[in-house]
Amino acid sequence: MKARLLLLIVAGFVSIAANAQFHLGLKAGTNVTKVDGKSFKNEFSYGYQLGAFAEVKLSKQLTLQPEVLINQYKTALDSNYNNLLGNALSGLASVKMEYLSIPVLLNYKLGGGFISLQAGPQFGILFDRSNSFGQNAQNAFKQGDFSMLGGIQLKAGIFRINGRYFIGLNDINDLTNDSRWKNQGFQLSVGMTLL
Repeated sequence: MKARLLLLIVAGFVSIAANAQFHLGLKAGTNVTKVDGKSFKNEFSYGYQLGAFAEVKLSKQLTLQPEVLINQYKTALDSNYNNLLGNALSGLASVKMEYLSIPVLLNYKLGGGFISLQAGPQFGILFDRSNSFGQNAQNAFKQGDFSMLGGIQLKAGIFRINGRYFIGLNDINDLTNDSRWKNQGFQLSVGMTLL
């Protein structure tokens, strides 16, 4: 039963892809992020974004845009963070995290199709934490992050310029239960279709 359902879903996607206009591309950009919650300063820090995207035309107005990205998020700490982890981390000012992120966006074209509104979920898998914050902090952050994205995309020939805002929906604090930590920030990127 499960195999038949899986086969039906795959056949549906293949049928949509065969009849749809399809593009693949690469993108790069910057992340301006912070972690919201106790132990973090209320200020944004810069990181980077690298990855690939696909565009599948669903209709005249709608395009599905799945992506695979490496996102670096940085955030500034306050003294509460050191209190959680002990004196071994005194003087630590920031944390750097890298996620393998998979956003799945729905693009809605406005007017002539050069501008699209974007919205959708993003799932991130934490795969690297800054080694500078010691052994005690290695397990401070949960391995997964679920966010919602919203933004705008400008299309100029083979180029795509994106501006997005994302907000984390789940608590990424894996250290204590008394404080909720959530990623949030802005993403600016430039992409280019290759196919």
